[in-house]
Amino acid sequence: MQTFNLFPELFSYSLLAPLILRIVIGLVFLNLGFLKLGKEKKGWISSLSILGVKPAGFFTTLLGLVEIIGGFLLIGGAYTQVAALVLAVISTCELLIEYEEESILKRDMVFYLLLTAICASLILSGAGLYAIDVPML
Repeated sequence: MQTFNLFPELFSYSLLAPLILRIVIGLVFLNLGFLKLGKEKKGWISSLSILGVKPAGFFTTLLGLVEIIGGFLLIGGAYTQVAALVLAVISTCELLIEYEEESILKRDMVFYLLLTAICASLILSGAGLYAIDVPML
């Protein structure tokens, strides 16, 4: 089957796409994790309390640490699919919370949908170039 592509020579760089996604999403999750442990901690504790999650302080700290560790794993390309899976579950939960009650979380629903989609892409594609993960051929 013949297809039309404007830039077919770029297909040889297809392993760069997961690298770009990995770095960007890793930095985003690092930022989100540090915010949960820093200046947004009180807001997250309040939000989790409203949702009935107890002890809210413990789970806010745990959530922040998981996002930070996951962000570092993604940036380094270590256990990429596992990290992306865990972060996709977190993003999906935050997406559902935002869908049900917009006032609880600070970010837009589209933001969490985008995070979930990028994580799903990394689960399917793997780490790409410059990663500790090595694809099995």
